[in-house]
Amino acid sequence: MTPPTPEPTDGSLLVRVQAGSQDAAGELYRRYAQRLLALTRAKCGTDLAARLDVEDIVQSAFGSFFRGAQRGLYAAPDGEELWGLLLVIAVNKVRAKGAHHRAAKRDVRKTAGGDALGDAGFDPPADDESAAHLLRLVIDEVLGKLPPGHREVVRLRIEGYEVGEVATRTGRSKRTVERLLQEFRAKAAETLGEGAGDD
Repeated sequence: MTPPTPEPTDGSLLVRVQAGSQDAAGELYRRYAQRLLALTRAKCGTDLAARLDVEDIVQSAFGSFFRGAQRGLYAAPDGEELWGLLLVIAVNKVRAKGAHHRAAKRDVRKTAGGDALGDAGFDPPADDESAAHLLRLVIDEVLGKLPPGHREVVRLRIEGYEVGEVATRTGRSKRTVERLLQEFRAKAAETLGEGAGDD
């Protein structure tokens, strides 16, 4: 009797997705779609879920992931799953949608009954070490592409220094520091699959 064929790893599927394989993309979707759907429902809560279609958010998260994968933005080290990356992308999608629906006249809290959408509902789970680790990898990847002077600005801000303190320590104006930090945030968002134009 021949032994069963082992399941392909996330890393091998990702390599195939980067080469344009629809089968590999479908396998990754089947592997994580239900889990991501459950997480997205939990993150939306009942109030925001009245305004959002969680399946649309999951489709959007996968779309961002596959676009980023085809651009070579992601890697899956041997033995590691892509769950953490998909989780971060989905949570960012929920945050963006939540911010949109809580803005001014659209504020879902004014129409859906209350305080259930406090900021804590949109934070990644504190105990999800893989998501935190992945986010750190993305930050390191983006930092590695910046000139050394720009990296120092971002590093100081991540360490908790205020913009004015960063400006003083690096010999730059506050406006320049704010611009460099904004550029870093945009690049990090794009790397996470949240670039402008991703729905």
